[in-house]
Amino acid sequence: MTQEELKKIIYHGETEHIEFKRSFGREIIETSVAFANTQGGIILLGITDSKKISGITTEKETLQNWLNQIKLQTYPSLFPDIQEISIDNKKVVIITIAEHPIKPISFKGRYYKRVSNSNHQMTITEIADTHLKTFNTSWDYYPDKEHNLAQISLEKVNRFIELVNKNNLQITDDPFTVLRKYELLKNETISNGCFLLFTANETLISDIEIGRFSDKTTIKDAITIRTDILQEVLLVMDFIKKHINKAYIITGEPQREERWDYPLEALREIVINMIVHRDYLHSSGSIIKIFDTYIEFFNPGKLSENLSIKKLLSGNYISNIRNKQIASVFKEAGLIEKYGSGIQRILKAFNDYNLIPPKFEVKQHGFMVTVFKTPHKTPHKTPHKTPHKKSLSDRILDLIKDNPAATQQEISEALGIGFYTVREYFSKLKSSGKIERTGGRKGGYWLIK
Repeated sequence: MTQEELKKIIYHGETEHIEFKRSFGREIIETSVAFANTQGGIILLGITDSKKISGITTEKETLQNWLNQIKLQTYPSLFPDIQEISIDNKKVVIITIAEHPIKPISFKGRYYKRVSNSNHQMTITEIADTHLKTFNTSWDYYPDKEHNLAQISLEKVNRFIELVNKNNLQITDDPFTVLRKYELLKNETISNGCFLLFTANETLISDIEIGRFSDKTTIKDAITIRTDILQEVLLVMDFIKKHINKAYIITGEPQREERWDYPLEALREIVINMIVHRDYLHSSGSIIKIFDTYIEFFNPGKLSENLSIKKLLSGNYISNIRNKQIASVFKEAGLIEKYGSGIQRILKAFNDYNLIPPKFEVKQHGFMVTVFKTPHKTPHKTPHKTPHKKSLSDRILDLIKDNPAATQQEISEALGIGFYTVREYFSKLKSSGKIERTGGRKGGYWLIK
């Protein structure tokens, strides 16, 4: 590093990758570990926090002694680069630490990571996740030392095979072979994911608490689900449907159409995301609270590093799956369509349902999604030239006049209005006798009376 480069670094101050210290001590080793566990960094000795060059005194063996201290007090051992530069007649020592390929690194049994311009001690979950990412794997792939093959339901494995076969794949193998092919069983030892997916009995590891609340503190109905995670999707959805309303819409077709308070496909997507992305190492469980006008879904497990709510909603991010084995099984069973696309499908479903978008939040040690059955408000616009704006019914009738064969979906897109809103207006127009359907869904058309 040259003097000019050093001056630029000092000028810009401490960052996620730069640390200033007056002298060598315990904090230098702690920072070295934090840099190695994150994305690397540089420590400048002889610089104050206020960016003043205080300088540092060194002897012939000083730099080597410092390197030895870092090496002997870290595990796996760190071997940083060290350099001494004179600037304004004062010595500055530069210690450069690269991101370590095997993580996490510890200092006297403690693990640190770099957050902004400070060091933070890592939690047990962060330590485990960092280690697993090093080997491009996840917790659910690891051998389950607490449970064995006798606690796995082969009937449930067979049901999974049936789901896969319905998903245009053909599995003819026996359950044990299937478990081995999906790496759920290795050397007659089941994985953590295998137990969660096919446990024969109830388990506290995957518990989900669901309650129907009349207010913040009064519970009208509740259930605790502690079964295998594939079955949990169905049981959670059954409880939710039990406690939300369903209406029937007359469309002119032989069969009535159901309309729930919320788009069920979106709620199902939220539930699947909860189960697949949950942090099963955390002591708390998943919680769902159903209120009169909204539902809260809380799940232990924060967003991955470098993923913000803003990026999540934009869809401009690379999906980082916490439980890769579980996600793979859910995808094979047809429960997941495409990795990283669930949030966008949820938002689209609520928009098509003419409901306000869900709220996504990072809460304490987890992630919360809140959905509302509040409809979109139609913004009021003051007319400029036209004194009387046409009603939505009249605008639909105009489009039918232009194209009697137009579908409700086509009219929805032409007006820029949610599909279900258009469908409700069609129902009103038919009930009032203003339009009539002639012919079936294919080849039919609308007749204005």
